[in-house]
This record gives sequence, C-alpha cells and structure tokens, in this order.
Amino acid sequence: MAYRDLISGSRRGWAAALARGLLQLAEVPYRWAVNHRNRRFDRGQAAIMRVPVPVISVGNITAGGTGKTPLVAWLAGWLQGRGLDVVLISRGYKSTARRPNDEALELARLLPHVPHLQDPDRVTAARAACEVLACDVIVLDDAFQHRRLYRDLDIVLIDALDPFGYRHVLPRGLLREPLTGLARADVIGLSRADAVSAAERAALRAELGRLAPRAAWMELAHRPQSLVNAAGETREVTHLAGRRVAAFCGIGNPEAFRRSLAGLDYRVDPFHCYPDHHVYTPADIAMLERSLAAQPGLEAVVCTCKDLVKFQTTYIGSLPLWALAIAIDVTAGQPALEAELQRILDRREGH
Repeated sequence: MAYRDLISGSRRGWAAALARGLLQLAEVPYRWAVNHRNRRFDRGQAAIMRVPVPVISVGNITAGGTGKTPLVAWLAGWLQGRGLDVVLISRGYKSTARRPNDEALELARLLPHVPHLQDPDRVTAARAACEVLACDVIVLDDAFQHRRLYRDLDIVLIDALDPFGYRHVLPRGLLREPLTGLARADVIGLSRADAVSAAERAALRAELGRLAPRAAWMELAHRPQSLVNAAGETREVTHLAGRRVAAFCGIGNPEAFRRSLAGLDYRVDPFHCYPDHHVYTPADIAMLERSLAAQPGLEAVVCTCKDLVKFQTTYIGSLPLWALAIAIDVTAGQPALEAELQRILDRREGH
C-alpha cells in the first residue's frame, strides 16, 4: 500500500516527489528493454514456438491483481463443458519444488481435475502438456508478456478500479509494458466492471478501443460467492454481515478485497495488507494473533482464498478464519467471447 500511495501521487511532500523522480529515471531503461524485446518478436527476430493444440492466454498489462484466476477457472469450465481435455500452464512465481504457489493451490481447489503445470519455461511445459498429457487445449495463466509461445487467443484483463497502472511502466507505475502493447490483444475484459459507473465504463471502453482496435470487448463482475474455511466448510456471505471482523490479504490489489468486504456490510477493523504472493511465517501469524487479541469485540477473521490455501487451520487465535470465495459473471460480451473461443477451436480442427 505504501508503494501505491507513492506512485499514485497521494503521498505528498518533497521526499515523495524526489522518490517519484528517481523512479521515473529508473523507468527509462525498463521501458527501453521492454520495447526492444517486443520489437524483436514483432519483426520475427525472436522465435515464437507453436504447439499442435489451441493455446488461450489470460494476462494483463499491469502488475498486481486483475482477477485472472476466476476467469481462468471459468474458461476451463467452458472448455470442459465441450468435452475437451484442458491443461493449465503458469510460470509458478514463488513456487518451490516442494510446494506450488498460492495461485496453483487456489486453482486446484476450483478445478481439482484439471492438470496444472508450473514452469518458467512455458514452451517446455506446453510441449509436455501435448506429448505427455495429450491435452486438447492449453490455458496460459498470466502470460500476455510471455511471447515465446504462440497463442491462438490473447485475453487481457483491465481492472476497472486501476485500469492503467498510473500510466507509467515499472517501477514508476504498475504497467508491465507501455499501453501500446494492448494492440496485440484479441479480447479486452474489464474486470470489476460493476464497481464503476456506466459512464466510467463507457469512457474506459472508448479509450481501450483506441488502444486495442481489433479486440472484442467484455465486462466481468466479481461476485462474492460464499465463505469457506480450511476444513472445506462453507457459509453464506451474509453470515458475517453487520459483524466486526479483522481482515488480511497478500494480493496485488488489496483495495478491491476491502471494497468487497465493505459491500457485504462487514465491519472491518483492523485490515492488514501483505505483499502479493506473501508466504506467511510463524512470526507473521504470531503478530496477527497479538493484533487480534488487542481488539476486543472481533467475531472472525476474513482473508482471500488465495491466502487461505497457505493456512492449515480454521482458527487464528480464538477467532474463526474464513475466506471470501469469489466467482465471476460475464455481464457484457459473453457471446463475443464464446465466438472467439469457438473460432480458434474450429480453426485448429480444420472446420
């Protein structure tokens, strides 16, 4: 949160202004390197590898959470519903040989029968998916910038609450590459579209239409679905409405989680933020327990499902630990998305 406060400009004063100036200097070589790499792929100077099955990529242009995991789950379900064997592939950021990362654990909870390969070399993983697992289609998670593997469909998610990463590339802003990169997108999905007004959605669609003129458009709403715990028990999301709860998360966009809780009328205090993909240590848990013990009147602790998969307990201290499960609804553009999906499946089958 402190970094976001700095780059957004909400932190004021000469020290903050100086820090932003230094970050803007560091932005220059990053932007040059990204543009140079993209030009090599665009001109055919860097090889793009193909595999014999359709490849669908779900990615974004900003660092941090845009709601990719629920869309990946939705796509896998749509493809399975057509009798296709699906394999998910991701880089495996912060995974280890002993334990998958939080996103893999969350996808395993949502899609227990869908294989998920994690490998920084996604070309190698894709070949294994075809040759060893004999899949019909591959879904790449968080792969818009991974251009070595040819994809038949590039879906890019834009978070309606923070669409353009403060219009600077890393480290001055949150853009992974300049906004001109959106021209490669086949589908633009506005995630958390229900969190902004119709006028704001229309303005975003107009600007993104200029940046990605050939891309189909869709809008997604992130809907709180239920409360779940580490034992697999569930409760209605209304279970904690009106109650005082503590909350914590280690995700890319903690403000979106805070808004979801507020929208359910949870009385959240305190709210703890950790870095994205945070690995919770015994010291972190002990600190959480001390913080909760100092707050009389709390009735529960709430986190995201991405955080819950790192815990093997249903309590933190004396308080029950629940995660807010989120599903997506495609509120606009679903026919266009399904037409794109069917087009690539038909093309690969030679129809």
